[in-house]
Amino acid sequence: MKISTALLETALLPATGDLPPGNDTRYNIVKRGNMEMPKKGYSPEQIIHKLREAEVLLSQGNTIGVVSKKIGVSDFTYYRWRKEYGGMRVDQARRLKELEQENSRLKKVVADFALDNAILKEAARGNF
Repeated sequence: MKISTALLETALLPATGDLPPGNDTRYNIVKRGNMEMPKKGYSPEQIIHKLREAEVLLSQGNTIGVVSKKIGVSDFTYYRWRKEYGGMRVDQARRLKELEQENSRLKKVVADFALDNAILKEAARGNF
């Protein structure tokens, strides 16, 4: 049985219009090798909401496996989110993300200044 290459490629590469409409998940298209796949990304507010939902389900006697399936993430993701966002309010999570972005930007600035400083020291030594 021979399948046309064009048919196979269209079956493997989802078009961005094929993503489920109306849900609150952001999708980023990630390229892995020669395939493009949608990757889910949750905002901190969505993560905190899902963690609160998970806490309610856990208090009702459900297991972690059942809870993680109901909120739509893996067990590992649940534990990672709980470690990072456990006990936070939405405004605290927003502030955390802002500080992480600012910290990243400042690290780049420090690296640039360190490079400039090394270049100036090299020039001052006079390698002529």
